[in-house]
Amino acid sequence: MLKENMRIVNEIREMINESETRKLKEVINEIEDYNLADLIEILEPKYQVVVFRLLEKDKAIEVFEHIEPEVQQDLLQNFTDEKAVEFFKGLEPDDRAKLMDELPAKVAKRLLASLSNEEREYTNLVMGYDTGTAGNIMTPKYIRFKENLTVEEGLKRLREVGSGYENLYQIYVTDNSRRLIGTIELTSLVTADPKQKVSEVMVTDPISVTYDVHDEVVSKMLQESDLLSIPVIDKENRLLGAVTVDDAIDVLEEEAREQALSNAGFADVGKLEIDRSRVLTTGSLPWVWRIRMPYLMLAMAGGLMAGFFIERFEDTLAQFYALAFFIPVIMDMGGNVGTQSSTIFTRAVVLGQIDFKRFLKQWGREIAIGFTMGVMTGILAGAIVYLWQGFFAGFEYPIQLALVIAGALVVTITVASAVGFIVPFLLVKLGFDQAAGSVPFITTIKDITGILIYFLLANMILPVI
Repeated sequence: MLKENMRIVNEIREMINESETRKLKEVINEIEDYNLADLIEILEPKYQVVVFRLLEKDKAIEVFEHIEPEVQQDLLQNFTDEKAVEFFKGLEPDDRAKLMDELPAKVAKRLLASLSNEEREYTNLVMGYDTGTAGNIMTPKYIRFKENLTVEEGLKRLREVGSGYENLYQIYVTDNSRRLIGTIELTSLVTADPKQKVSEVMVTDPISVTYDVHDEVVSKMLQESDLLSIPVIDKENRLLGAVTVDDAIDVLEEEAREQALSNAGFADVGKLEIDRSRVLTTGSLPWVWRIRMPYLMLAMAGGLMAGFFIERFEDTLAQFYALAFFIPVIMDMGGNVGTQSSTIFTRAVVLGQIDFKRFLKQWGREIAIGFTMGVMTGILAGAIVYLWQGFFAGFEYPIQLALVIAGALVVTITVASAVGFIVPFLLVKLGFDQAAGSVPFITTIKDITGILIYFLLANMILPVI
């Protein structure tokens, strides 16, 4: 699935770069909303805005609701004011409330002011409940019938106002004081006798939750039942709104991610990484220096130390100058493999694919993979070195040199795989910024170990005087 998504993302980038607007519009409007939301989250901001401008209005709003709040925030700030207002108005009140928590105060205030009085009241109502509760994720827009309404009158009302509501298939029945007394499925309403009272066809004593119930609790209730929504009430049983299946899915997915991170001691890593990312991309220069420069100093120190070790083996280099040709190969291959392993680990953590209870086993698997790649790379490089130095350069000890190169690659790539997987894990565990720190740490370690391994093998295998 990931491979297919990356293929489509690359095609979208190419169509935008080639200004193939008509073709791009056809392609993106045919992709399922959830899938397109995933693709947009992968794209760079400049491409995200172009994609949204080419989507049909209703589809664009649907897709927007499926995107992570931090990406929604970036998108809105990259839109023109008119476009941002258009999207904001099209969102459901609960989705607006989640987004308002992420937006800068000035932007949030401007967008809220653009709403009609009714929509602003809906949004403020949801925002008034504590984060993490049923009230904060409910939609306050629902269909409500009074108990003395007839089925025929109810169907007429549905035809008049139903298109503007998210939760159309579940209708709530209340008394004159708006206290919840029952629910009706749309199918039951359509098949009932038009002359019957809705109170005669409703389901009494419906499942409901109060506004202060934890959002995970109500989401699991929806997951374990066949209901499409659960009504939210106040302490006096008055109807306030409803939690729908799509909101429950969002909560459960977030809970699963947080649980995986918590098991590894990364309970707040998601929010922390978002905050750090914002500082690095939009923060002031002193803050960026403060985060990035210490790691660069570490990398520079590692490079100087590697130079020190090269100097210590000056006699070996003087005797076999061909060794100098292959220093970049050893160092670059180690760096590339280390960065690969680091990226694989970080992505797996974000997607919840790392089982932290069995981390040592997974780390061992990565080391084994590094070893096999090292063997394959070493054999290939050794053969090339043997042919190059033995047949074309006339080096006196081509087999020994090939063994040095092959052995150095095997050990260096294995070490780089191990380091690349463990360094980001340890940085996050210790509370450091793994995005800024992983590569400098990995580079420092692999430079020092790579040079040492290379020259130690040279001294062991070549006939050094």
